[in-house]
Amino acid sequence: MDMSFEAGVNTIAFHPSRDILAAGDVDGDVFVYSYSCVEYENKELWSSGHHLKSCRDVAFSSDGQQLFTVSKDKSIHILNVEEGKLVKRITKAHESALNRLLLIDENLFATGDDSGMLKVWDLRRGTAFMEMKNHEEYISDMVIDQNKKMLLTASGDGTMGVFNIKRRKFELLSEYQNGDLTSISIMKRGRKVACGSSEGTIYLFNWNGFGATSDRFAIKAESIDCMLPITDSIVCTGSMDGIIRAVSILPNRVIGTVGQHPGEPIEQLAKSRDGRFLASCAHDQKVKFWDASNIGSIVVDVYRKRKKNRQLTALSKKAFGGADDFFADLKEDREESKEKEVEQEDEEDSDSDDSDSD
Repeated sequence: MDMSFEAGVNTIAFHPSRDILAAGDVDGDVFVYSYSCVEYENKELWSSGHHLKSCRDVAFSSDGQQLFTVSKDKSIHILNVEEGKLVKRITKAHESALNRLLLIDENLFATGDDSGMLKVWDLRRGTAFMEMKNHEEYISDMVIDQNKKMLLTASGDGTMGVFNIKRRKFELLSEYQNGDLTSISIMKRGRKVACGSSEGTIYLFNWNGFGATSDRFAIKAESIDCMLPITDSIVCTGSMDGIIRAVSILPNRVIGTVGQHPGEPIEQLAKSRDGRFLASCAHDQKVKFWDASNIGSIVVDVYRKRKKNRQLTALSKKAFGGADDFFADLKEDREESKEKEVEQEDEEDSDSDDSDSD
């Protein structure tokens, strides 16, 4: 069932080994819930109000014993997951409001702020050993490669940043793209990097070819505000129109809809540890759960096919047009208006030849 909150939820994260979800809201409160498929069994375990302003990002440690949070109040908090007690507080961690958090390993984590500053912290020393400001605008998302060496950032200035944390050095910025880069994912067994943009376009880069894009395609959404890898070739995107789309990367194609917060911009997506559930938070002050168990088994035909039916395929029962869609019986009556609002399942805006070559 949906989880309802008194304020808008900015960020969510699943526990790595238990059926627990953390959420941070615009008032600075952090909540930890146990979730269940049994009706009315979602239960609040504890909440924390230590942040003075909006909680922007949350993440569980790899062992699941600690919860890291960052806030607009410029502080970093580390909480005990069992009881919600504050274990460590770093006040004034940045000069600007914190926006993003990335846990690298059991000792290292990175933070990005509204001014474009990146810091990498070592918990053993309690300080940042790397501070670099190469972006002109906020850092919207971060990801690190499997070797824990190259850290990539997406920024509101329209560039992707590349940082070598082993050598503690800045490598390069990509060329400027149209609109803000809002999200970043490593795809195709580490050979591709995908960046979502506020213009509704996904930009693709080759690994070690970070300077310029190798491909781009529009998903016919108003924006891409967040993006989450489901498999090595499929991401889910959240947009201002409130629709969660499953998108194939090479071949570039919108596969269908996973769920929706009707008319409410989606803030963040998270995937459960077993991959069965996708969770989403939006401006409607709700956290919703979607069945993602079948997305990984989808095989996308490499040949383009223009669908006569313009409505996107429902990939979960609760998605528009799915078996549990309350309005499914009214589908025929609203089909004309829906066709104008929802994108076609073709990719004429793609610059790609649908190949997977580097």
